[in-house]
Amino acid sequence: MEITEGVRFDTLGLSPEIMRAISARNITLSTPVQAGCIPPMMKWQDVIAKAPTGTGKTFAYGIPIVEHIDPEDESVQAVILAPTRELAIQITDELRDIAMYKPGVRSVCLYGGQPINRQIETLKKRPQIVIATPGRLADHMKRRTVRVDTAQTVVLDEADRMLDMGFIHDVTRLLDRMNKRRNLGLFSATISREVMDIAWVYQRDAEEITVREDEQNKPDIKQFRMDVTRDGQAGAIEKILNETGFDRCMAFCNTKGATERITKFLQMRGIDAQCIHGDIPQKKREQVMDLFRQGKLRVFVSTDVAARGIDVDDVDIVFNCDVPDENQDYIHRIGRTGRAKRQGVAVSFIADYPSKLRIDDIAKNTRNNIVPVRFGEDGHLEVI
Repeated sequence: MEITEGVRFDTLGLSPEIMRAISARNITLSTPVQAGCIPPMMKWQDVIAKAPTGTGKTFAYGIPIVEHIDPEDESVQAVILAPTRELAIQITDELRDIAMYKPGVRSVCLYGGQPINRQIETLKKRPQIVIATPGRLADHMKRRTVRVDTAQTVVLDEADRMLDMGFIHDVTRLLDRMNKRRNLGLFSATISREVMDIAWVYQRDAEEITVREDEQNKPDIKQFRMDVTRDGQAGAIEKILNETGFDRCMAFCNTKGATERITKFLQMRGIDAQCIHGDIPQKKREQVMDLFRQGKLRVFVSTDVAARGIDVDDVDIVFNCDVPDENQDYIHRIGRTGRAKRQGVAVSFIADYPSKLRIDDIAKNTRNNIVPVRFGEDGHLEVI
């Protein structure tokens, strides 16, 4: 079933407590993926949803999960699996917002990089909702610090990404243990072969929801490409920020070393920039992301680990310091801007001939118009 429009939340038969939490965020109209997924999940149906990043998938499954939780029951009632710790943290924050007025609903976030003893202490408080990365959840299950066989709802968020990252055996082992589930939700930007395999084995008569990236749902993002040497990228970012006045920016690199280098060069130019990548301790990564979410950091530099894990509605501009290797990574990167009906800007730097071939391929296969620009003689940006 293809969904193109949202509906009013007050037509979905939600509880007063959930409606109060939604109203607290000044929302009245659902997104299409929420309109398509909430009714069948409320009826305990399996769902497979294909929807672009940034279309409100967390509320689409989070609202039915919170509605179904029995606060008197201290066993695990729902499990949400996410591919990255950043996404797991963000899902946890959104679920706590949804459950704000539902006393007795408790959740826990389990991911690698955080001391396991702290998570064990939280698990002793008997949370009913477990949000986790597959590896850390499997670790807790081996230690017998959590039991998930009582889960009634299981959700795989960013299922394509999770299975691409090699978690398929962890995921199937976990699903085999959660055999009392009443429904399984698969949420994905793309429906890969691996996602279809999971659906075939573990779902029954699933409601298929597709939200096409049409003009209504497609972010309004102006996309540009610019020939810039690697040594000239920090200077180009500085010039563009000075010209536009943008003050919330994300810059993506393909490698950990590149994120460190571009961050250092931006800082040398007096620009407030910090980076995260896989070698930076989790606590520091969370601090950097919190600064960015609070608007206290101008440039947030990252590898793709955070492309799906940070949710900020008002990123002004995205820079691709390296052209990503995968077309889908390009979509996820630029999807950080142009959200919540705002216009966004994305600039990709082309440092060599392979990068030019990649950006040409991305433009062709994603059907995006990526306009070539340069700095004119007067120092201002101009279309070539």
